[in-house]
Amino acid sequence: MLDSAAAETFTTVLVGLLLVLGALGVVLPILPGSLLIIITLIVWAVLLGGPVVWTAALLGVVLAVIGWGSSTVLTGRSLHRQQIPRGPILIAIGTGLIGIFVLPPLGLFIGFAAGLFCAEFVRRDRDFRAAGTASLYALRAVGLGILLEFLLAGLAISAFLIGSLVHFLG
Repeated sequence: MLDSAAAETFTTVLVGLLLVLGALGVVLPILPGSLLIIITLIVWAVLLGGPVVWTAALLGVVLAVIGWGSSTVLTGRSLHRQQIPRGPILIAIGTGLIGIFVLPPLGLFIGFAAGLFCAEFVRRDRDFRAAGTASLYALRAVGLGILLEFLLAGLAISAFLIGSLVHFLG
């Protein structure tokens, strides 16, 4: 636990910045966004202590874990339904990573989409329509998963903000 109000304030501001960085990491997956949010909230609770801080941190952790897990499950289920194996997804991730360096920051999304379409085009015997349909379905599933995870990351940050206000004003 920190000794002074100044140290608590500095720590809370730094934690807030890390949480915003975590939320950005959910949308632009350069950093593991939800994991950063979870670790940051736990460290904040350990450093500041107290029932209000621990309650806010644990609520935020639960929300971030739910967002991270539901995004993964939702995306995986949707891809399984469309019968898209891991190979094209791994190719799409690889081309997305290349795209980050070629066209930052949109290159990730453009590279992912292009890599996915090309992998599906080859896998589906050069059927343009089938590859396009599968790719759009997969992109929609990934986008929805990111949106859900971002929403719950935002709720986790809201728990932090409310907990911080109650801690400092209470």
